[in-house]
Amino acid sequence: MTAVEQRFREFKMPDVGEGLTEAEILKWFVAPGDTVTDGQVVCEVETAKAAVELPIPFDGVVHELRFDEGTTVDVGTPIISVDTDPGAGEAAPQTAPAAQAPAAEKPAPEPEPAGKEGRQANLVGYGAAPASTKRRPRKPLPGRQRAEAAAPAPAAPAPAAPAAPARPEPASELNGSARTARPLAKPPVRKLAKDLGIALETVTPSGPDGIITREDVHAAAEAVQAVQEAPVAAPAPATGGRERRVPVKGVRKATAQAMVNSAFTAPHVTEFVTVDVTRTMKLVADLKQDPEMAGLRVNPLLLVAKALLVAIRRNPDINATWDEDNQEIVYKDYVNLGIAAATPRGLIVPNIKDAHAKTLPELASALGELVATAREGKTSPAAMSGGTVTITNVGVFGVDTGTPLLNPGESAILAFGAVKLQPWVHKGKVKPRQVTTLALSFDHRLVDGELGSKVLADVAAVLERPKRLITWT
Repeated sequence: MTAVEQRFREFKMPDVGEGLTEAEILKWFVAPGDTVTDGQVVCEVETAKAAVELPIPFDGVVHELRFDEGTTVDVGTPIISVDTDPGAGEAAPQTAPAAQAPAAEKPAPEPEPAGKEGRQANLVGYGAAPASTKRRPRKPLPGRQRAEAAAPAPAAPAPAAPAAPARPEPASELNGSARTARPLAKPPVRKLAKDLGIALETVTPSGPDGIITREDVHAAAEAVQAVQEAPVAAPAPATGGRERRVPVKGVRKATAQAMVNSAFTAPHVTEFVTVDVTRTMKLVADLKQDPEMAGLRVNPLLLVAKALLVAIRRNPDINATWDEDNQEIVYKDYVNLGIAAATPRGLIVPNIKDAHAKTLPELASALGELVATAREGKTSPAAMSGGTVTITNVGVFGVDTGTPLLNPGESAILAFGAVKLQPWVHKGKVKPRQVTTLALSFDHRLVDGELGSKVLADVAAVLERPKRLITWT
């Protein structure tokens, strides 16, 4: 490895999930010229499972961001280059092999002035000395090609003739790749552009020799704002103004693939039961006043989750997985309870690890944390892996019930419908009661109708008479 390769280190897109192949860069937290330290978060990416912040594993100064925000990048691809020895400054080009310099023009040696007075600040280091019109070679990056214009020398106090502006350097051939010139701007201007959300590549420079000024950045920001505030143009006539297209990626792409795999792999069976949950709703109201539940998330979903865990304890064979490769049924002695959550990025199913071993207050705490994390878009891939059975609460949308599709790798999913006041025969009389409908879908390869029916009936029985939580556990 050469000295330049050791100096400029690349951070590659890691696999932040379980075998994920790509991720979309949502936001950069650093810009070229920023100093970074080991463990500092440099960007946020969205995988097929969640949004994740990426820390960089070494110190240095950001040299280049390889991709713009909104770009989907394969795992293992370099996304940021860092100068780990910025103090080396101008020495790297002089010690680099001569073969890496452009063949058409070799740099001539240049005397080093005693100080930086009268020199023009560049993106990296400083420009040529006042009386010199010679170009200093840029630092070569192995495997990358850069074509950048060298900053011209400012006029000397009493020059014999005006200094001629330097011509742009020809593109260098490094491993057969090519890159366009990088915008020239001083660090304060780069920070201003970053704060305003303006990409320097889109700014038209007005400064001498193509340098972007603060006024250029402000003008670009005003132009963007004007476009955003302008009325949206009508769609192309080909669509009649009644269609719009959105790329399928991220969580939506993963959800679509998972549902197709589920629907066409596991033979689904769905059973329904309508149950009087008046006593459960009264218990929810009582628990909200219980000091032991103070500050915890107490709602009907909490008791539905507890009822399902009790039903699984009474019918443990429902908690299993079909292993197609080995032609085995894997029975699990633990329950990682998944909760389907609708987020701005789409549907995700994080799960509560070892939910079967939690008390009611512990289950309430875990459920509240799970929902809050999902709404913030901070659910980790690990939190969505290893689920065994899932609950989907369609009742929050006013829906009575549905036929839910299994989360891939799981054997059952329970849909909890809306709780509504309905006429119901109670103790021989028709009375208004709180009623809901439950639907249980299960994999018929490993769950027979009898087993599925017993689980659904047990859940309904606990919700009808919550005292069974005590007598059945």
